[in-house]
Amino acid sequence: MSLDTVHHDATLADYLARVGWREPLALAALRAETAGHRLGHMQLAPQQGALLALLLRLIGATRYLEVGTFTGYSALTAALAMGESGRVTACDVSDTFTRIARRHWEDAGVAGRIELVIQPALLTLNALLADGAAGSFDCVLIDADKPSYPAYYERALQLVRQGGLIVLDNMLLGGRVLARQDNEPPGVAVVRALNASLLDDQRVEPFLLPLGDGMTLLRKR
Repeated sequence: MSLDTVHHDATLADYLARVGWREPLALAALRAETAGHRLGHMQLAPQQGALLALLLRLIGATRYLEVGTFTGYSALTAALAMGESGRVTACDVSDTFTRIARRHWEDAGVAGRIELVIQPALLTLNALLADGAAGSFDCVLIDADKPSYPAYYERALQLVRQGGLIVLDNMLLGGRVLARQDNEPPGVAVVRALNASLLDDQRVEPFLLPLGDGMTLLRKR
């Protein structure tokens, strides 16, 4: 029994990496390639992917939407977790980054279950709503440009079903959300304000996990 979370030092991190979760070989291969990318730090952490996969299975998800795909780790995680009946809609603006994703999706045999849309995500989200997709997704992951998080979140709330899950990544921003700093990027203030507002948002049940760079789980009421 403990009144707080155990201190997470390097020794504990190493232990958790060895015994804390399973990572499918397809995901490990994609993570290894992305590690050498100049923006490799943007990839979802493996423990975050493992939690996402578990949550998708727990809620019986078959439709998953993500805003921000990069090299495809989260989309591949979802496709593998949901199985043959699952469908992924992935939004990104970079054809260059997602070429890596497409190759690994093909290698894993899930490319046919993933629809990749290359354009500003708000256009895609608005189009989905206009096409009558409100309430049709089991889970929406948001892991993209931080100034647009509030807009993405409001649309995700419409697109996800009651009892469905919204996941927000990078909600700690390396600790920069803890205290206001001079000349901080505008996205930091946006995430800080969003963190505060979600606690009072009666449309969802929120929980901010200190996993990766901060992972907020929101169940739509």
